[in-house]
Amino acid sequence: MKLLAKHYIIEDSKIGENTVILDYCNIFGCKIGDHCKIGAFVEIQRNVTIGNKCAIEPYAFIPSGVTIEDEVFIGPHVCFINDKKPRAVNPGWKVIPTTVKKGASIGANSTILCGVTIGEKAMIAAGSVVTKDVPPNTLVSGNPAKIVKKIDW
Repeated sequence: MKLLAKHYIIEDSKIGENTVILDYCNIFGCKIGDHCKIGAFVEIQRNVTIGNKCAIEPYAFIPSGVTIEDEVFIGPHVCFINDKKPRAVNPGWKVIPTTVKKGASIGANSTILCGVTIGEKAMIAAGSVVTKDVPPNTLVSGNPAKIVKKIDW
């Protein structure tokens, strides 16, 4: 693990070899694989798993319940959600898991609602709001995100 951060909180987390974490990140109780790059101002919460060779760009928010497999790109300002009915006080609250499969890419400023699976090598266009599962090798775009085309790149 190589920490370049000036001001950060990293608590109770497993960080893989040759993973770089830049300034001002908050990382709590998660697992991050080898050869990852975590950009500045990222928050990764408890019980998140991030695979190997992932790039998490600045200002991404990854809450509890998110699993990100290997070789995934998360663009700047991507926000994952882990609650379908958020309230400031909710005693019955439970995390709703979300999975991003190997090789997927999520464009800048996208929002990923909880309970979805983004398939292998799927691509989410910038600014999209993902409300349902995305098939593998598919480009989606819009609010709500809809299939644009199948891709093989």
